[in-house]
Amino acid sequence: MTVEPGTAETAQRDVVVALGPVLFAYDGSELAALAIEQAGRQLATGRDALVVCVWQPADVGFSPVEGQHFDAADATEVHQAAEETAAYGASLAEQAGFRAQALAVEAAPTWKGIVATAVERQVRLIVVGSHRHSGLVGHLVGSVAAAVVAHSNASALIVHPPRSRAETSGSPQLT
Repeated sequence: MTVEPGTAETAQRDVVVALGPVLFAYDGSELAALAIEQAGRQLATGRDALVVCVWQPADVGFSPVEGQHFDAADATEVHQAAEETAAYGASLAEQAGFRAQALAVEAAPTWKGIVATAVERQVRLIVVGSHRHSGLVGHLVGSVAAAVVAHSNASALIVHPPRSRAETSGSPQLT
């Protein structure tokens, strides 16, 4: 398809390029998949995306796809599993309307790998799921998400897990 200068398609493409790439922090969890899905609903389609799975030997830091088993002490196996996890996340991002690439990054702690990759790739937006860990800050954004927000100059979209009915009963509902 040829895009003619001055058309709506050209303007759309120029806006998407100006916005810069999106980085998805993808750990193989349902919440990380939800974050990709939510971003697909809220952001312009056709945008470049980088799906990053951060890994480290022994303390893996992600959930391998399809119940894959590997020796966490074997860095080669962990790296391979992280690449496959990132590739699966990239396929989810493609389904959500992004032009996605997968990348496995070795780093500890996880947030450092996310932030360093965002700087290196000139990312404009980082999308991360918040697992709602304990404690006030953890309850608000989660430990990895909080560290990414605190240490990155890129904007962040934090996606929280859906609350159960029991958690939201008695809460005011917006209509």
